[in-house]
Amino acid sequence: QVQLVESGGGLVQPGGSLRLSCATSGSIFSRYAMGWYRQAPGKQRELVAGITRGGNTNYADSVKGRFTISRDDAKRTVFLHMNSLKPEDTAVYYCNRQPPVGAYWGQGTQVTVSS
Repeated sequence: QVQLVESGGGLVQPGGSLRLSCATSGSIFSRYAMGWYRQAPGKQRELVAGITRGGNTNYADSVKGRFTISRDDAKRTVFLHMNSLKPEDTAVYYCNRQPPVGAYWGQGTQVTVSS
């Protein structure tokens, strides 16, 4: 059974940094590309960053140069390193397959960027 558990969110000032973690269970990590997504209030959920099994990455234009996605194969965990955070980065962040599977959405982790 696939389970994805996000953690690491919080309140941070503009310009600050956070590292999000996504712990996975089941076979999802070793078989599929993974992605981080976010949903801000009143907006649709969007892809923020993705990483293939081979380590190739892709990013939304809005986060290029500021966010870095990585994966730890031994720990079956996907990370999102976020630097130079902006108020517009405020959202609930989720991980999932890329492309996502509806049944795999977890609770997400809240990121709030505010002074």
